[in-house]
Amino acid sequence: MSTDNTPIRVLVGSRNPVKIGAVRNALAPLFPGRLVECEGMHAPSGVHDQPMSAAETREGAINRMNFCRQNGDADFYVALEGGVDVTEDGPGTFGYVAIANGVDVSVGCSAWLPLPPAVYEALLEGEELGDVMDRLFDTVNIKQQGGAIGLVTDGHATRESAYTQAMVLAMAPFLHPELYGLRPCV
Repeated sequence: MSTDNTPIRVLVGSRNPVKIGAVRNALAPLFPGRLVECEGMHAPSGVHDQPMSAAETREGAINRMNFCRQNGDADFYVALEGGVDVTEDGPGTFGYVAIANGVDVSVGCSAWLPLPPAVYEALLEGEELGDVMDRLFDTVNIKQQGGAIGLVTDGHATRESAYTQAMVLAMAPFLHPELYGLRPCV
């Protein structure tokens, strides 16, 4: 990695302050001494508003990241997509992150948060997770705050903290490009 002091410009495929904050929180410590400039932009996911499988969630993140790459000029293009799926352990929510530095792409996933069965049933009926949680917890626009994660963990984890961790993990190929066969980044 370069040791210059030029700012690192990042386009985030969302205007959601939680997602933009997570990207900034993840990248700033990875590039000490460098200013990380994160700009959010509307980027269509090409999937349902509430993705209901890991594959659909991953696809949404990649679609948003590709939109950023095609419509902006930055050092990194990032998109985060929250979704829901069911495993043998029951329903849960998670997020995918897609990062590109031009040609090279890294995709990662956040931790899994188990969902209450009643919440999952409402999602199957077509509601979005944030709306269901707002109704259950009497909150307003929780998806741009602590998210479902913050509500059911009593604030011990948040949507932003989950996305921040997923971002840091997905950055590994860019931090050690020689191990992953990538070109050196910023």
